[in-house]
Amino acid sequence: MPTEDMLRSALALVIDPEIRRPITEVGMVRSVEIDDDGVATIGIDLTIAACPMRERLTSDVDAAVRSVEGVTDVRIELGVMTDEQRLALRSKLRGGAPEAVIPFTQPGNLTKIYAIASGKGGVGKSTVTANLAAAMAADGLKVGVLDADIFGFSIPSMLGVKGQPTRLDDMLLPPISHDVKTVSIGMFVPEGQPVVWRGPMLHRALEQFLADVFWGDLDVLLLDLPPGTGDMAISVAQLLPHAELVVVTTPQTAAAGVAERAGSIATQTSQSVAGVIENMAWLEQADGSRLHLFGEGGGQHVADRLTATLGTPVPLLGQIPLEITTREGGDNGMPVVIGAPETAAAQAMVAIARSLTSRSRGLAGRKLAVTPVSGTGH
Repeated sequence: MPTEDMLRSALALVIDPEIRRPITEVGMVRSVEIDDDGVATIGIDLTIAACPMRERLTSDVDAAVRSVEGVTDVRIELGVMTDEQRLALRSKLRGGAPEAVIPFTQPGNLTKIYAIASGKGGVGKSTVTANLAAAMAADGLKVGVLDADIFGFSIPSMLGVKGQPTRLDDMLLPPISHDVKTVSIGMFVPEGQPVVWRGPMLHRALEQFLADVFWGDLDVLLLDLPPGTGDMAISVAQLLPHAELVVVTTPQTAAAGVAERAGSIATQTSQSVAGVIENMAWLEQADGSRLHLFGEGGGQHVADRLTATLGTPVPLLGQIPLEITTREGGDNGMPVVIGAPETAAAQAMVAIARSLTSRSRGLAGRKLAVTPVSGTGH
């Protein structure tokens, strides 16, 4: 006959789809019983009554318990966490901290943070961000995307994200699509309604998205910045001082000049620039030749100019060709690196993603294994 311990061991393999931790670890398993006929009765407390993952959780629990030898049937009794349980869960998710803090600025945090920037709109910055995130997640990394383009948000649709984050009182559990955790103001604004905010509200929104969202233990956080060097770029530098900039441009001379200014903000914010991405580099023809619709050399020009301005090497991370499949993937919520990985654009973005994730993170904000020693010498 199966025992309660056997059932709990099986339940420990059930991962909450939003929190990404075992349901036994986050206090969702209220009770476990097994009768003489092998019928298991499992009490599960959902975080909220309207949990969007209710059906998936029920299905996963049912499958896990039925996998235990000797179980003849499974009955699942759903309930909802009390205020005290939710408080304990929020504290646990915050690592014991009672109040919200920005986890990426805490000592010992190893998350790599890249702010994807551009000097002007229309260069494909959001498309690049969505595909880099999906490519990194496909490589097995834990990835989050913060859509910081408050006025021109598009990340949710490009990643195929549906609905809003789940509210756990003052904590938000971000929706996950293509294994990427995503948060955007677009999840809270009615369709077609513009966002009309000024500087302080933009800063507060970014601060809340960083502190109030349960990001978990991320390997990489990508921020899709609005074009230019305005309020949001400055707020990112203040709230995430060790975030590195990735500048997206097209080969066009005019776009490259503006992109250079977007990267040069690092001289005033003391940030580093991880590199430059040249998007829409060429259109491949049927005979294999390349049609340079927007000119040539813009990406390398920006990289060279930023290297001279900043005094540190700023590489050209890659060139992405212009392809219809990339646009179609963005419209359908299926990034091209997932939907059409054989295409040249997808392969270019996968290569860029891997070059970024292979970089070592800087020492800012990290604990060093150094102990000060006092002495009587010099």
